[in-house]
Amino acid sequence: MIVIACPGQGSQTPGFLNEWLELPGSREFLGTASDRAGVDLIEHGTVSDADTIRDTAIAQPLIVAASLLAWRELAARTAVADAGIAGHSVGEFAAAAAAGVLSEDDALRLVGVRGRAMAEAATRARTGMAAVVGGVETDVLAKIEEHGLTPANRNGGGQIVAAGALDALSAVAADAPRGARVIALQVAGAFHTDFMSSAIPTLREAAEGVAASTPTHPLWTNADGSLVDDGDRFVDLLVSQIASPVRWDACMEGFQQAGISGLVELAPAGALTGIAKRALKGVPAVAVKTPADLDAAVALISEAASAA
Repeated sequence: MIVIACPGQGSQTPGFLNEWLELPGSREFLGTASDRAGVDLIEHGTVSDADTIRDTAIAQPLIVAASLLAWRELAARTAVADAGIAGHSVGEFAAAAAAGVLSEDDALRLVGVRGRAMAEAATRARTGMAAVVGGVETDVLAKIEEHGLTPANRNGGGQIVAAGALDALSAVAADAPRGARVIALQVAGAFHTDFMSSAIPTLREAAEGVAASTPTHPLWTNADGSLVDDGDRFVDLLVSQIASPVRWDACMEGFQQAGISGLVELAPAGALTGIAKRALKGVPAVAVKTPADLDAAVALISEAASAA
């Protein structure tokens, strides 16, 4: 089985959609996606600078729309019916659409709501996030707790993201666990912690009228890395995920248990592929950053199908 991975916030870079817009139908798709999400995705994916697309309200729908565009192109070029799917953080909205739980329209509408609600929640306190890379996991978790922070993303591959008050993040950077580096992340707030809880009712209300379907692909959840076969439950998890830690490490354990033979990361790709190379030893991975990378993704999927 190949796993299709949908990346989370921080993967976007200025101008990353330019090459994608050269594909037939892409401009029309992104125009419709902009209407659904309430964000001009074409402008922000082509001409906006790094500071602009770092804005949570812009970044989240931009990333999800890019992943869905790459998914459409990949599915048009090769058979993906047997692929498993997982998303990291906001990438779970793209995963929900790719797996058939949500329509693309609903996924884009909800992620627009999510981005705006989380951006507003981030203004209520001076918070942030920092990646703690290396060290012994138990020591890292203990140090994060000691400084009153939350392990918001347990990404595997020797990376845990701490989140909370800015002064506590500065303190843990000065008191880094042995063998670890603390790297401040350019995000607006402490995502996946209680600091984001005020955004949950807004997204829950928006999700109430959504029709959720049973996944058409194996679908893993960030909540605990388990497979989810109930569309309504997955939507509930999308809502609670705002203030709950992301367990990408558990998702990768689930991939290994399923015996995956490769991983394809959709645009804007790179972060999850890098983690996979460290945590999923021997599992080939392809990052679909531009349309030119689709050939390598198709080849990996074809090889897996031939070996099955």
